[in-house]
Amino acid sequence: MSQTSATLHRALHAPAGLKRTGKWLFLFILIGVIAGGGSILFHTLCDYGMRYFMDGMAGYRPVGPAGEHALLAPSNTPFNRWVLLILPALGGIVSGWLVYTFAPEAEGHGTDGAIDAYHNKGGIIRGRVPFIKTIASTITLTTGGSGGREGPIAQIGAGFGSFLATRLKLSAHERRIMLAAGVGAGVGSIFRAPLAGALFAAEVLYSDADFESDVLIPAGISSVVAYCLFCLVFGWGALFKAPDFQFTNPLELGPYALLALVLVAGGYVYTKVFYSVHGTFKKFKAVPNHIKPAIGGLLTGMIGFYLPETLAFGYGIVQKGILEQAPLTLLLGVALGKIFTTAFTIGSGGSGGVFGPSIVIGGALGGAVGKIFQMFAPDLIPHTGPFVIVGMAGFFTSVSSTPVSTIIFVSEMTNSYHLLLPSLLVCFLCHQLSTRFSIYSEQVPNKFASPAHAGEVHVDILQAYRVKDLDNRIRWVATVPEDMDFGSFKELYSKTNQHYFPVVNDEGKLTGIFSINDFRSILFESAIVHLILLKDIAMTDIITVRPSEDLNSVMNKFTQRNIDSLPVVREDDPSVLMGMLGRREVIDFYNTRLKEVRPELARSLGTTTSQYVNPVKAPEGVKGDSEPLGE
Repeated sequence: MSQTSATLHRALHAPAGLKRTGKWLFLFILIGVIAGGGSILFHTLCDYGMRYFMDGMAGYRPVGPAGEHALLAPSNTPFNRWVLLILPALGGIVSGWLVYTFAPEAEGHGTDGAIDAYHNKGGIIRGRVPFIKTIASTITLTTGGSGGREGPIAQIGAGFGSFLATRLKLSAHERRIMLAAGVGAGVGSIFRAPLAGALFAAEVLYSDADFESDVLIPAGISSVVAYCLFCLVFGWGALFKAPDFQFTNPLELGPYALLALVLVAGGYVYTKVFYSVHGTFKKFKAVPNHIKPAIGGLLTGMIGFYLPETLAFGYGIVQKGILEQAPLTLLLGVALGKIFTTAFTIGSGGSGGVFGPSIVIGGALGGAVGKIFQMFAPDLIPHTGPFVIVGMAGFFTSVSSTPVSTIIFVSEMTNSYHLLLPSLLVCFLCHQLSTRFSIYSEQVPNKFASPAHAGEVHVDILQAYRVKDLDNRIRWVATVPEDMDFGSFKELYSKTNQHYFPVVNDEGKLTGIFSINDFRSILFESAIVHLILLKDIAMTDIITVRPSEDLNSVMNKFTQRNIDSLPVVREDDPSVLMGMLGRREVIDFYNTRLKEVRPELARSLGTTTSQYVNPVKAPEGVKGDSEPLGE
């Protein structure tokens, strides 16, 4: 371990209190610095790539958002549609070779990779993935591929958070938090939306309206640091320039509600086209994987030949729409064309994010709907720019199930907070109407359905109930005297169906217990059966449970000796037996409660408590314990 890593390791494992808080703060700031630096690097590479590929080779100079300024002066290259046709294919060849040679998991949109690592891989991301993702995405996007910047930058931040946690030998839970903090920092900085970045990192993990609360504060700290670092280099301010739109007429909510329906329909088409293209390319087994992005790039270029605005980032169209400078036909063309260019670019294995294209598609659809309403009701809809802003939020909500963070995202990106009311209406309508599809295939419904929280599901429910809540499941069993010889017991055993036999003294007090496994070795030793007393084979170190104990504690006791049933004793006197409680009865009670509280979770988890089940098998012909107590 290097000197720096050793220092961080000692810092992290310092005694609890102010010191520990400060050291965690240091780690989250460090993640923010690295993510902010990654955002600066990626943004710079994209700017240079656009200048030398799209501008220098094809003569295409797309308009960008008002909050971004080119680092290099434009070239004098004349516009050439034929170069624009083949340029995305050339970028696809190079990026495909990079990805499938060095890091196949970097293909597609990177946010899904981070989500998958969080839920299923203990927060582990290979160290090379962020670097390959950065280079491959730069090539893909700056040669005309349709995609966004959030996927690559999310993996840069997530990859460093995962790497740092691994070097410090942190737990899987801590590594997942640091991964998510990196996601929030990267996304929040490159889109100049630090609060939204933190919320996005906590919300995008789940398809239901759920948040990963442990992530919010770490991601918030890292996001603020990364955002400040990014803006120190590229300037402060929002990504888009928007007039001071005001919401003053409640009647506008009618058109906004209809806009939500259009956005949900568009989101459905977007996800279906995206995953249909993705599935089709996966089926092409005869075509090498690294060639597929080139094919997708060629299909993208064919659309871009006629509609160049659908290539690369496309944020300029959103800016024009906000300022009401884009015609209706262009908005509709970009909305439809961007769906297909994004599907061809990323669905074929190209590298890029899906947030950026979603913003463009949603803004174009919103602007188009606004213009249509303005034609028929100009007094009600005096401006169409607000429909562009609300459309961005609603469309991404419909395809990502992130209503809260998306509302804040769009507000921060446009510096427009006066449209929160229509945004709330549209986003929550879109979320409710789009629960059956998502662009993020690795999302899980909620925390309870995440493998990262699997153990917490048992504990939360089992700790809420006590042994006394299972009174009708506690079974009475016959006790045996400790001075009974084994020969007499054999005759009793042949007439009972018990598995466990509590042993009592002359006063009826519990002194031991044994199971059928404890006497199996002497069952057929007829010569000594009358010499062996039951107290000789009984275990006196008895594991018992009391009526006030929670069921999680009971399940832990079952696993101590891999036993299937425990004696329930009186609260004030552990020598008084009340009955036996079986492991299966506890599991059955748990499953019943689970179906009542979370029916969809019970279906998804199935045998959730199977980790506890390792039953003792009875001899052939021996049935279960006797009837429940009191019946």
